[in-house]
Order: sequence, then structure tokens, then C-alpha cells
Amino acid sequence: MAYKEYDIVVIGAGHAGIEAAFVAARGGGRVAVVTIRRDKIGEMSCNPAIGGLAKGHIVCEIDAMGGFMGLAADRTGIQFRMLNRSKGPAVWGPRAQTDKLKYAEFANEFLHSIDNITIIEAQACEILTEKDNRAEQDDKKDNNGTKVTGLLLSDESELRCSAVIIASGTFLNGLIHIGSKQIPAGRINEPAANFLSASIRRLGIEIGRLKTGTCPRLLKDSINYDECELQPGDDNPVPFSMLTDKIDIEQIPCHITYTNPETHKIINENLDRAPLYTGQINSTGPRYCPSIEVKTVRFSDKDRHQVYLEPESLEYDWIYCNGLATSIPEDLQEHMVHSIRGLERAKIVQYGYAIEYDFVYPQQLSADLQCKTINGLFFAGQVNGTSGYEEAAGQGLIAGINALRYIRAEEPIMLRRDQAYIGVMIDDLVTKGVDEPYRMFTSRAEYRLLL
Repeated sequence: MAYKEYDIVVIGAGHAGIEAAFVAARGGGRVAVVTIRRDKIGEMSCNPAIGGLAKGHIVCEIDAMGGFMGLAADRTGIQFRMLNRSKGPAVWGPRAQTDKLKYAEFANEFLHSIDNITIIEAQACEILTEKDNRAEQDDKKDNNGTKVTGLLLSDESELRCSAVIIASGTFLNGLIHIGSKQIPAGRINEPAANFLSASIRRLGIEIGRLKTGTCPRLLKDSINYDECELQPGDDNPVPFSMLTDKIDIEQIPCHITYTNPETHKIINENLDRAPLYTGQINSTGPRYCPSIEVKTVRFSDKDRHQVYLEPESLEYDWIYCNGLATSIPEDLQEHMVHSIRGLERAKIVQYGYAIEYDFVYPQQLSADLQCKTINGLFFAGQVNGTSGYEEAAGQGLIAGINALRYIRAEEPIMLRRDQAYIGVMIDDLVTKGVDEPYRMFTSRAEYRLLL
């Protein structure tokens, strides 16, 4: 069997995987990044935006610790806004609408420019382990004396390593829903990872199922902006990164429109065709970012909901309909969109969808994001039950740091709740667990005035 030697193997090249690979390689580790599609590194599969309330804090913490996301957002942001300025500075939230294409290009070029990172296009199939006889492991709670030795790929080649970081996002047994259609996929037009979950289970790790979703994308020139509210960015954009002196990329406006009673009627009269209400989707979605059909049912007293029309790139003409996440059938999505002011003639270029995926119950991890029962096995990002690019990146950074420290037999870095929002998030995950996709808020941090 063919094999290659690395220090650390990172599974996944999304926001968690990028941070993990970068920080581990920057520390001197030999890193392999395994991704199903090399051309999708840094893909923003939902809203192409970085930051927001509490999330912006995480991005700045990543930057302070030498990570990637803040710098990438500064290089590719096309509209910057400081949110929540009507309240105190502790709950302000820097946010940037980014250029989706440029962000992915920057991430791809960045990883490829680092000598000790190797990008491997393949599917991860099996985590390889063996008995760990090191005496110090006796002190590790719940440890069964097993350690990581490598990873088996779909082409039957083997990567030998001392640590593996699983940052698989929504790809583990991913299943897309659009009306009654069910499509095995990790995200739209990309295959699911259909082998790794079984390997994780064989290691005795408990797996659950969660759901998230995204919204329709519209053709820019098919929207009547005169019927929408203008939402400009800040005149003097505040960068995320301490390494950025000034934002000099072209800045463009977003727009706001609203659903209306007709929109809600279309949805409510067709709930028997909505996967969230037919029993087709059984897993739990994000409470704080619900689909439009859930908002319509749950908040039946509201006669409208905001819809933010946000450009995805300067180079192509897709508009993201923030607030219209949905999994209803395509014909209903057409009716729903066309019922909204300014969108009467809008052309849908990609339909919204829901996706179900496997995740690992995070109580099985220590605060260094290492599995309690398998030495050298780390998890980061949505696979831990979180939602959002920023939450994923913060975990990737900590997992990458600690994977490198693990192979060097050094003490792990574990951030406290009074030190960082990342510390709050990880403490919440490993002590409380999740029963829905976890999202960071300033209200979760009892030390937010200090943070």
C-alpha cells in the first residue's frame, strides 16, 4: 500500500480546515489537507459575509492569535458595517460582505503558498489507530489507550501521521432537500462524504444529525432596486486585522426589502409540500436563523420579515437573499420570491435548499478539541454542532494549535471564558453539548464587558 508521512492531516478545506492547516504549518508541522474538491477551498456555501454580533469578536481573536480569516475578509470585503452602534461598544459587531470568488481564490493561493502544506484531492475513508502505551495517557480522563496513526483515502492510499483534525463541515452523509427532492451532497453540486461517519462510529464516538439551510440566489439585473431600501456601508471601514492599514477594495451597497401577507399565504397554504412540515426532515435546524417557512408559522402575528439583498461578488451577478432560507419546492420558491416588493420579475439562478448532515456530540471532546478517547484525534467546526464560518474558524485555529502541541508532547492551549469568545464557545460545546446548531452571541459571554 502506498503511503506518505505527515505530522498532521486535516480533513476538510473550509473555514475550520484552513485555520487548522495554516496555524499548524506556521508552527513548523508537516500538514496534509484532504479535500473532496481542490477548487472549493474556502468556499462560502451560505452568505458570503464575515463577522457580525459576537462573530466579529471571534474574527478579531483569530487575527490576534495569528490566524487567517480577518486578513482574508479585509482583502475581499465589498461592504463593511459596524453593527449595533446604538448600544455600548462591548456589543458592537464588525461585519463585512465579502466577494465570494475573491475570498476562495485568496484562501486557495494562501494555502498553496505555504511550503509544508500539501493539498490532496480525495475522500477520507478510515481513521487509522493503534494502542497507545505512553504512560502519561493514564492521566487522561476516559482515554482507552488508543492513538491516531493515519488516514486511509478513497484511492486506498494511506497518509501516516500523529494527529488528524476532522473539519468536515456539512459533508458527513450530507443530504440536500428541495421540496420532495433528496440529493446526497455535502453542499450544492458537491458529493457527500459517505465513508467517514462509519469510521468515527467504529471508534466508539457518538454521532447525531443536524440541519441547516440556505436561500435562493437572484440575478442582479432582474431586481427593481427602486422598490427597495438602500443599505450603504460605513464611510470609514474598520478592518478586522491588525495587519490591515486601510480597506482599499471597491465598496458597494446592499438593499433591503420585506416579505408580506401574500408571501406568507403562499407558504402557509403549501406546508404540505414543505419538507420541514411533512416529516421528510427530522433533524433540528438553527433556532436563531430559521427558514422563512418556520418564521411564517412561528411568528404568525408578523405581517412582514426583512430580506437583505446582498451581492455575492464584484465579478458575477448573483444576489444573496438573506432572510429567505428555505427548502420548499422550486415552483413555490418562484411564487414566494415574485410576491416580494422589488422582486416581482427576479430571476432565480440557484434555489434555496436545506441540508442534513452528521455531527459529533462535542461533550466527547476536551477543551483542546481533542477526542477524550482517541489520542491525536481532533474535531473542529460544524462537525462539532456549530453554525457559522466564524465559529468554525475559531475552532480550527485551536484544533490546529493543539494538534501541533500534542505531537510535540506540549501542554495544550485552552482559552478560558474570561479570555475570549472562542473560549466561551468551546466551553459551552464541551460542557453543555448541543441539541441544535450552536451560534455565538454576546449574551452567551458573562465577561463580555471585559472581552
